[in-house]
Amino acid sequence: MTTLLFIEQILNGLQFGVMLFLMAAGLTLIFGVMGLINLAHGSLYMVGAFAAAAVAGATGSFLLALAAALAAAAVAGALVEITVIRRLYGKAHLDQVLATFALILIFSEGTRWIFGSFPLFLDIPDYLSGPVSLPGGIKYPLYRLALILIGLLVAAGLWWLTARTRIGIQIRAGENDREMIAALGVNISALYTLVFALGAALAGLAGALVGAIQSVQVGMGEPVLILAFVVIVIGGIGSIKGAFIGAILVGLTDTLGGIFLPELFKIFMESGAATQTGSALASMAVYILMGVVLIWRPTGLFGARA
Repeated sequence: MTTLLFIEQILNGLQFGVMLFLMAAGLTLIFGVMGLINLAHGSLYMVGAFAAAAVAGATGSFLLALAAALAAAAVAGALVEITVIRRLYGKAHLDQVLATFALILIFSEGTRWIFGSFPLFLDIPDYLSGPVSLPGGIKYPLYRLALILIGLLVAAGLWWLTARTRIGIQIRAGENDREMIAALGVNISALYTLVFALGAALAGLAGALVGAIQSVQVGMGEPVLILAFVVIVIGGIGSIKGAFIGAILVGLTDTLGGIFLPELFKIFMESGAATQTGSALASMAVYILMGVVLIWRPTGLFGARA
């Protein structure tokens, strides 16, 4: 029974990790290419979730809901980049933090004005509902397995985009020397808008996918944003590979810590105290992991050394 529980929690950690990757990949691209600290990235996650819930409620189609989440978040991201973010390039990080924090408030109140304060719910489609039997007699929700597969496919797609395409070469060059690629004739403004819209679309997709197993509500993006920042610090700023590895590490650490640390402390502590101590330590585990990684490698696992 313990082995089955462990395997199930490993899968839960992988599912959580790949959803964090969808958030962190866009965030690390934006910071790596533009040098921008974007606190409003979690709001784009929320936009995708609400767009998906609204379209699914109107049409009954989950696939259309996902398409709507991608489109709504990408359009919102492009508009934000053109109207607000473009004025922040080259500014101090404090200016960027304050401006993007203001965007959080605008998105939150705007969403509340349009959809109200009550949560919305996005149903899992029939063809992805129910459990699936895995080797060893494990029954695991099919939808969560689908989330893992989608995350892995997106990771592979992003690797191909950045490593094997012309636009990927421009993105990687923009991380290293944006003035030089501008001198070579690359439209920097268009590149920045594209990168920002791509990052926003990934966040919106994550919001829509997670919205089917959680409630869709105002402010849902902020807790995930904090973990996404932890992911890119662990993985290394600007690295898609680092974002993926960091997201998996954070997902597994958070999930396994929350389940097994209280049980571990019960070996030598009274049950109530063990639960309290284990839960407190589990909530700090990802930050302890981040601290250990930064002590060992200050630029993150795959960040460029100074």
